[in-house]
Amino acid sequence: MNIELKILDWFRTLHTPVLDKFMTSVTKLGNAGIFWIILTVLFLLIPKMRKTGVVMAAALIIDLLLCNVLLKNLVARIRPYDVNIGIQLLVAKLRDYSFPSGHTAASFASVAALYFAGEKKLWKPALVLACLIAVSRLYLYVHYPTDVLGGVVIGIIAGYLGYRLVKVLEDKFSRMKNGGE
Repeated sequence: MNIELKILDWFRTLHTPVLDKFMTSVTKLGNAGIFWIILTVLFLLIPKMRKTGVVMAAALIIDLLLCNVLLKNLVARIRPYDVNIGIQLLVAKLRDYSFPSGHTAASFASVAALYFAGEKKLWKPALVLACLIAVSRLYLYVHYPTDVLGGVVIGIIAGYLGYRLVKVLEDKFSRMKNGGE
């Protein structure tokens, strides 16, 4: 058995009814990036937070394209529960591929966007939630550790690219507004 399945099997030794309920609840926050999308929309609606909302929106869109459109289909890695078929899941089986973890990537794209946007008070609690979501994916046996690690890396890259894209567009519009170009 490979090391990644051994790590997932170790997570299975931690299962308790309370932890099962907690991890299934935490992972739901990452379903389709819903928590991060709602947070982004809220920021877009608050004038003082609008720029942060735009950076998060850009990061989540870039993440969606990199993670779900490109990499999942390119790598086409099957889920660990399809390899170790004796596992009884606490969540519904997923229909997409395993690498990278989309829950983790969207979470870390949001955290990175908050960090790069300068949200000193928000990025740290968001990081705690992102880490919990990432661990929940291992606990629930729906991703390999390298899927989660890949999600972290892709998410951080998407967060940075979202920030840079908004900065470039902001600079371009500023120059246009001031009569340049």
